[in-house]
Amino acid sequence: MKNKEATLTRTDLYKFTLFISGMSSKSLRAIGNIQMINEKYLNKGSELTIIDIRENKEQAVLHQIIAVPTLIKTAPIPVRTIVGDLSDIEKVLRVLDI
Repeated sequence: MKNKEATLTRTDLYKFTLFISGMSSKSLRAIGNIQMINEKYLNKGSELTIIDIRENKEQAVLHQIIAVPTLIKTAPIPVRTIVGDLSDIEKVLRVLDI
């Protein structure tokens, strides 16, 4: 059985895109929560792209973002999406299949 806290190989790199709207308290909380998940559960084995839809509306349209914050896990497959500030860590881990 694979230990989820073991060092991740390059092929196991998690890739996330977090959509926020400005630096609101929800946005800051979502950023902090995904950073904590990265450090605690992914052994810093992730790549995070943050897109502020106020500054980059076309990305919100392209990804069909209707609420923020929205986190999309693009790798490893399958792609998963979760909406909210990511404060329910158990739910986030379950939805993102971590």
